[in-house]
This record gives sequence, structure tokens and C-alpha cells, in this order.
Amino acid sequence: MTNLLTNDLNHILAHTKTLWEELRGQRIFITGGTGFFGCWLLESLIWANDQLDLKASAVVLTRNPDSFRQKAPHLANHPAIQFHSGDVRSFEFPEGEFSHIIHAATDASSLVHQENRLFVLDTTVEGTRRVLDFAKTCGTQKLLLTSSGAVYGKQPPDISYIPESYQGAPDVSSPNSVYGEGKRLAELLSVVYAKEYGIESKIARCFAFVGPYLPLDESFAIGNFIKDILEEKTIHIKGDGTPYRSYLYASDLMIWLWTILFKGESCRPYNVGSNVEINIKDTSLAVAQIAGKPNSVTIAQEPVTGQKTQRYVPDTQRALQELGLKSTVDLPTGIKKTLAWYQQRLTKTDDDRGD
Repeated sequence: MTNLLTNDLNHILAHTKTLWEELRGQRIFITGGTGFFGCWLLESLIWANDQLDLKASAVVLTRNPDSFRQKAPHLANHPAIQFHSGDVRSFEFPEGEFSHIIHAATDASSLVHQENRLFVLDTTVEGTRRVLDFAKTCGTQKLLLTSSGAVYGKQPPDISYIPESYQGAPDVSSPNSVYGEGKRLAELLSVVYAKEYGIESKIARCFAFVGPYLPLDESFAIGNFIKDILEEKTIHIKGDGTPYRSYLYASDLMIWLWTILFKGESCRPYNVGSNVEINIKDTSLAVAQIAGKPNSVTIAQEPVTGQKTQRYVPDTQRALQELGLKSTVDLPTGIKKTLAWYQQRLTKTDDDRGD
């Protein structure tokens, strides 16, 4: 798998090379290190570590180290990575100092939100509190919280790109707001700890993404489309395909997250995502076209005349103006890379089985 990621990892390093020096000889603690964000964080960390001879190391919190070893053995077996078993809400603090922490543990699955909302809220809020309590005891200088665009609640249709200054919020009368409201509380906790204990708390409000390691069976529309194509199924859109999203490719995501950790202003949230909007219908058509199956999309409903369009698209001017961050990989290229990675993965699985 790593061979297909080499160009991406070199791309990340080229855009972050001057930032890594503060990690030289240091230890970093990462939660959520086995998910989509986590795998990319580890890929890019060990790439920089090896290329720059940083002699840094990472301790990764996970509930199931053995499962991750099967998923990504080249990461799990790297000498700079160690695992610490535990639940983010109650883990025992590992010994020693950690100069940096990335708190990326989250569950953005819509299914989980609907079936176990209190678990989502507890994991988001209690987990953040536990990580912050650890940060204040282990010498942490900088902490990155991966928050979400869900903190804004429903994006008003008259706002094309939602800025960090928007003061909207999730609808607390809806139990499905647990994820967004939990992230709001997580942000608040990180700000309180920054003021009380002097930790530099960096906040990344993440939107939608595409790339290798993206889960294909959760609430990410583009992941579902890619899954259907890989399984040679027709993409079925249940709605009318009009809601707008935008997708930042994983290598850009890493450039943004590492830059925010190292250079972002404490307690100042940054939207993380692409500002190139595309609706769900066109996204599905793009996936099908790039995969060479342009007739593999059906849309259940016709758009309703006069109906306001749903949007989930960030304003990224703050990240651009303050940190020089922008999207460098366009969506068609991101889809191609993701498809190629998963196709290679499926081929390897078949070869291992002797099929």
C-alpha cells in the first residue's frame, strides 16, 4: 500500500519540511490513531521522521492494537510507533513527557449517532477532558483538537461558505445533534485548559475528505459511492442529489493539520476543508466517470422547485491568510488516487487468499 502513497507523503513533507524541527527527539501522543485521520497522521509522521532523522516517537491510544496490526502492519511495526491500550474516556496515563498531543479520537458515523447517542457524547466530551487532564501532567506544549464543521449546526442556505465567525449552533432539541454539540464542548474544554494551564490548544474544524483509508461503509457519501463502484454496483442516491459538499484530499488534510498544530494560533479555530463546492449528484457522476462506469448512477428524486439547497462548505480564508494553507489536489485527482489505492488493496487481499 505504501508505494501508492509515496508521492503523497513526499508532497506532505515538501509543504511541511520547515515545521518538523520542534519534534526532533520528542514524543507525541495520538488518540484516534487507527482511523482515517490517524493512519494518515502516522504515515506522514514516520515519513518525516525517517527522511529527516528526527528521532521522534509516537504513542498511539487504541482499544484494539491487534486489529490495527492486521489493518496496517507497516505502521504498527515501525520502531517509532508504540501502542497504549485503553478507552479515550478512561485510559491510564502513559509514563514520561509528551511535547505534543493530537486528539483525533472521534466517531462521525451517522449510524452510531442514531443508535447510541449518549456513547457519542460521552466519548467526545469525557474523552477530551481525559486527554486534557493528561496533557497538563505530561509537559505538553501544543495540543491539536480535531473538531468538526458540525459545530455550526445546519448551514444557512444563504451562506455559501461558512466562516469561523458564524455564531450558529446545532439544534439542541434534536438528539441527532450530539456529535456537533459534543464537539462544541470539546472546543470549549480545550480553550479553558489553555487559559488555566498554559497549553497551546489548536482547533481544526474539519469538513469532508477523500483519500486512502477513508471508510467506505459509514456516513461519508463519497466513500459510499467508491464502495459501490468497487463492488460493481449501481450508485443509488436516495434523495435528489442537490446538497453541496466539498472534499479535501488526504495529503492536503495532513499539511493543514500539521501546520495548525505547529503554527496555528492557540484557541483560534481554523476551518479545514476545500472551498470548491460540488453537489452530491455531480460527485457520484464524477466517481462513476473516473472509474469508467458513467452509466452507474440512479437518482431517486427530482429536485423540488424553489426548495433551498443544503450546504456543508467551509470558508477557508483564515487558514489561507494566516497559515498559507490551500487545496493543492483537485477532486478528480483525489478520486483517482483513492480508487487506485482501494483497487490495489482488494487485489492484494485476493492474492493473499489464493483467489
